[in-house]
Amino acid sequence: MEPDELKDFWDNYVKIQGREKIMIKKIICGGRIGADQAALDMAMKMGIPHGGWIQKGRKTQRGILPERYQLKEMPVAGFKERIEQNIMDSDGTVIISHGNLTGGSDYGQEMAKKHNRPCLHIDLNETPLSIAPSKINTWIIENNIEVLNVSGSRTSEDPKIYKDTMNIVEGTILLGLIGAKPGEDLTDYDKKDYLKTLPIPPRTIDEAVERLLYNFDLEDKVKIASMKLNDLMELPINEHAYFKNALDLLSGNKDLLASCRSISKEHLYNEDDAIFVIMEALWKKLRQTHKLRVVK
Repeated sequence: MEPDELKDFWDNYVKIQGREKIMIKKIICGGRIGADQAALDMAMKMGIPHGGWIQKGRKTQRGILPERYQLKEMPVAGFKERIEQNIMDSDGTVIISHGNLTGGSDYGQEMAKKHNRPCLHIDLNETPLSIAPSKINTWIIENNIEVLNVSGSRTSEDPKIYKDTMNIVEGTILLGLIGAKPGEDLTDYDKKDYLKTLPIPPRTIDEAVERLLYNFDLEDKVKIASMKLNDLMELPINEHAYFKNALDLLSGNKDLLASCRSISKEHLYNEDDAIFVIMEALWKKLRQTHKLRVVK
């Protein structure tokens, strides 16, 4: 499939990933304008957990990195420290560029060697855009990559890097979704092959909560359980995109919406209202199982 066709397919059909087939469990980056933010944006679009480290002050070339990017702030302002930390916190690093690596990208490659982490450089001047996802997927399988660090050129030095990285990361995740073998490409499969891998959307609140819990790691569960309900509900609504995708609410999950209405004390107008009902149910369950208690 061509990049535009791939985008249309994802927007129209893919709402929840077959997690048992996707080896990538999390994408982390340093937050730079360019390849880094492209990978983070695609992770959020596809409902994959994201993170990483950014230098002190959350500074980028265009100002402060928005809070929707869930990156942790380093205690120092230097960029080398956050590059090395992201290398250490991942199972492997993909660096995407048009041409030879320079600056921070080159330093990232050096740090991967220092810490004996797998590192793959995708030079789009040598590797066609359509082949890059297959090359990365093969590398992911061979190196058993679950936490993937993505970096590369900045938009200021490579205007095409953002869009190209978006397409590459999207294609890579789709290959994981279908369970593609090493060397297989997106063109080896048809749209119907991807659709066969999609699980049935949850139809009740209980099913929705279990679906979300399956995709959370221990740190996420403890964090939510430790929050006050009002604080959880006051998070910016754009941070709930993951929930909507995972529960098929964006395409209109009528059964789940009906289940939410059946227990809600307030009138539900849309999926935004429903997600708050589901989040409250999730919070209550985690408070029972993952709330830290003081031992006297």
